[in-house]
This record gives sequence, C-alpha cells and structure tokens, in this order.
Amino acid sequence: MRLSCLQENLNRGLSVVGRAVATRSTLPITNNVLLATEGSRLKLAATNLEIAITCWIGAMVEDEGAITLPARLFTEFVNALPNDKVDMVMSPGSRSLQLKCARYEARISGIEADDFPPIPQVTAGITASVEPAALREAISHVVFAAATEDTRPVLTGVHTEFEGNRLTLAAADGFRLAVHHNSLAKPVSDKVGVIIPARTYNEVNRLLGDQEEPIEIAINTQRSQVLFKLKNAEIVSQIIQGTFPNYSQLIPQISTTRAAVDIGEFLKATKTASIFARDGSGIVRLQIVQGQDSAPGRMTVSARAEEIGDNMGDIDAMVDGEAVKIAFNGKYLTDVLGVLQEGQMVLEATTSSSPGVIRPLGSQNYVYVVMPMFVQW
Repeated sequence: MRLSCLQENLNRGLSVVGRAVATRSTLPITNNVLLATEGSRLKLAATNLEIAITCWIGAMVEDEGAITLPARLFTEFVNALPNDKVDMVMSPGSRSLQLKCARYEARISGIEADDFPPIPQVTAGITASVEPAALREAISHVVFAAATEDTRPVLTGVHTEFEGNRLTLAAADGFRLAVHHNSLAKPVSDKVGVIIPARTYNEVNRLLGDQEEPIEIAINTQRSQVLFKLKNAEIVSQIIQGTFPNYSQLIPQISTTRAAVDIGEFLKATKTASIFARDGSGIVRLQIVQGQDSAPGRMTVSARAEEIGDNMGDIDAMVDGEAVKIAFNGKYLTDVLGVLQEGQMVLEATTSSSPGVIRPLGSQNYVYVVMPMFVQW
C-alpha cells in the first residue's frame, strides 16, 4: 500500500468517520479506523456495530492495500500535522503504516483489514430521495425531542414514515412530541414506517452542511438496516425494533386559548426566565390574557425559585379565547423555539393541566406538543 493525500482532506475524512468509532467495546478492532484504497480514492470507515460511517477522499494511489489503525492516535497525529501532502506506505505483509508529512514522520501499528467488521450492504428494499435542505429541516425540528435514556428503546429513535411523496419524522420522550412533514424528491411506491436512532439522524445532519445533491435513503427488506448515501460518505445504521406510540392520538384537536407571538421575543423571555428556573425545578410559567379594547393581548413569562428570587417578562400576543395560566419545563420551550428561529408561532392551550401545542404560524408541516408542569399559582 502506497499513497499520498492532502492533510486537510485526510483530517476532514477522519472527523467524518470518527463519530462511529466504538469508545467501549469487547471487540478491540472497533476502536480502529479502516483505511483502504479504492481506485483513485482512499476509503475511511469506522463502526461501533450499531452505526457505520464510510467516507472517501481523493488520493494519489500507487499501490493498493488496506489496514486498520487506532482511531484516536491516528486522528490526533493527522490533526497535528501541517497543511501539506501526507505520504503513507505499508510494506507487504506488514501491520504498520509509515506516514510522512513535511518534516514529520511516524509509524503506527495496526490490525489487518480482514479482521474489520464488514460494513452492511443495504440493497434490496425501499429507496427514497430527499433534498438536503428538506432533510436538514426535518431532522433539526424533531431529533431533540427523542429520549436520551434507554428505558424505552423505541423512544430513543425517530419514527420515520415514507408515503407517496411525503416524509414524516416524529420523536417523543414521554413529556413532549415533535412531528414534521416534508416532501420527498421522488415518491415511493409503498408506505413504510421504521424507527431510526436519533443518534444516526444527528450524524446525518452533521454531514449535510455542504451537500447539494439529494440524499438517497435505502431500507432493506427485513426493515433492520437503513443506509444514507451522501456525495462522499455513507452511513449505515441498525433500525430500532418495536412499536412507536400512536402519536396522532396525542395531539389535541381542540383548544380554548390561542396566542400568536413573535418567536424571537418568546425565546428571549423564556431564556431569561430559565435563569431563575434553574433553581426552581426548571419551571417557566406562562399567563396569557386578551387585550382590552383594541390593545394587543399579553403573554407573561415568569419563573421563581424560593431562595433565589423571581423574574417576569411581558411580550405582545394576539390572543383568541379565554385567559389561561400554564407552566412548562423551560428547556422544552427553548429547544423548540431555538429551531423555529424566526417569524411567528401559535401556542394553543386549554387548561393548566392539558398539553400545550406549538405550531409555526401559517404552516401545517410542524407540530410540537408539550406536557405541562403542575404548580401552585
């Protein structure tokens, strides 16, 4: 094996696959990254047996070959090199790679590539195509609502449904629910629903930055693995087995109070209240009242901690319906307001003990349901 590539490209490729390297594993080789030549490119791959990431970078290949190297050591060394050409040489039958860049040299011992776990091939099954901007929006609007604890594994994933030309992503952790609808680049023939780990979607979202071409998504016939194919990278992930909750039943269909507010103002008021809410169980209180005569309505955002103090902020709101008092976990509000970013949103509520519903004003593509917290007013 003999090849050369730019340090910048090698460093970027290692950062792409590095997130799939196993941190604690009974299989030592999963702590390594695979290097293999493929034509005029160098393939980098890593897997923790749940998710596998493969990346290709341009290289000048003189002799074919493959080896696996300790991911952390190799990545840190490459990151420390100057922005110059990196020459890599592995002698036939050797288990070490010689590296040279400018005035730096190293020899890194590895494990034979034949021992590296094979990256699953997702071929037969359903395939779909999504524009990168649409997928990025869908992921960012739901993935934060997935559970982070493994007590209910299905809730650590994102329910992903392909139907016709529509892609629906839904995530819930038992306290909140986020559902986003978007369009596929081309329709699928069959309706398919699977649960893809939230971590997988986070990795996909991380790689979408400079993607311009549609992303190909493939699910095997056994509904056990999913492939995301990008321009110079592929992610293969296990699919979570189980039944996702029937989330459509969790979305309230009626409300007695509807308040339209500016997202930026609401986010600023919630972040301010959250400073005090940290010492008060994270509780942020909302009071919504109609305006008098032609004056706009008002939403008061407040928090208090008995030993610290309290705060209150008012923002204008267009209010329809009854006055209501309702409290939420402040993080659950800032999470959703942070992804909605700008424009106006609508908060729908019924009573202080009923779920609140947040939607972007004028859009039917997104809904966020959050359970209230019970407080003494």
